[in-house]
Amino acid sequence: MKTFKLRILTPKGLYLESDVAFLSIRSEESTLGILPDHTPLVSTIAICIGRITFSEKEYRYAIGGGVLNVEKDKVTLILNSIEREDEIDRARAIQSKQRAEKRIKEGGSAGDFDVLRAELALKRAINRIALVDKNI
Repeated sequence: MKTFKLRILTPKGLYLESDVAFLSIRSEESTLGILPDHTPLVSTIAICIGRITFSEKEYRYAIGGGVLNVEKDKVTLILNSIEREDEIDRARAIQSKQRAEKRIKEGGSAGDFDVLRAELALKRAINRIALVDKNI
C-alpha cells in the first residue's frame, strides 16, 4: 500500500509524524480526501472530525481547526488542537460545552472577542462530544 508522510503540529509541539495511506479532513469549503501523490495544496481547516488511515487501520480525530499544506510526498497539518477518539474525556468535553454556553449567554455585544472565543470553544466541545458519542 502506497503511503505519504504526515506531520501534525499543535501549539504543544509535534503530535504525530508517520507514514499514512489516507487523510480525510474538512477545509472551510469542502471535505478533502488526501492520498499519496495528491496535488500540492494549502488550505485552512475547519473544526471537524478527521480520519487518518495507517495501513489498514483507520482512526478518527476531533480537530480544532488549523492549516493544511500538501506537498509532493508529505502533508503537514498545523492545528489548534487534535484528539484521537479514545483520548477524549467526555465529561471534560461536556464541562467545556457548558462553560462556553454560559459565557455566550452572559456575553457581550456581537463581535465581542470573549464571545467569539466562547463560540469557538463551544464548536470544539460539540465536535469532541459528537465524536465520542458516534454522532458523526
